[in-house]
Amino acid sequence: MPEAPRQRTRLGEFQTQLLERMRLARSDVAPAVRQLGVMTGPLRWLLNLQQASEISAPGLLVSVPMTQDWFLGLMNMRGRLISVIDLAGFQGMPLTTIDKNSRIITLAPGLAAHSGVLVSSVLGLRSSSGMQVDDTHGNGAAAWSGTSYLDDASLRWTELDLALITQDPRFMNVGR
Repeated sequence: MPEAPRQRTRLGEFQTQLLERMRLARSDVAPAVRQLGVMTGPLRWLLNLQQASEISAPGLLVSVPMTQDWFLGLMNMRGRLISVIDLAGFQGMPLTTIDKNSRIITLAPGLAAHSGVLVSSVLGLRSSSGMQVDDTHGNGAAAWSGTSYLDDASLRWTELDLALITQDPRFMNVGR
């Protein structure tokens, strides 16, 4: 079903504003805002903006036979193929249901050759500087999980290091 023109405009405006805010956050103009808030399943993550390149709605994903369930396949992003993994599934959670809130975060070029991760939703720019460190969380956490924080609403946010995810042997060895 085609999107209404107004919905596409609002989505386009939102993405344009978010990309501009990400660009400003990478510069010294907004030093306090350095993280992008995303969700995978029930978990809230803080991504370092220097590790992310682009945010997009999931396009046509072409599956690759004989790969892990969390490897969603290949997607054409601006004329280049990127491999896409389901971040929740990669972490051992149920696979993400792709819907209107789902987004693919393309990893910065220096991290992994043309890769992206699917998240349930993008929650906007965040700063952990105003949050309290949550010392009760972290036992048994994956290597790519960083410090956990509690925001003003007592919601837990955990830093997610995309560079460390790409170093996990499973990330590039997606075959079964």
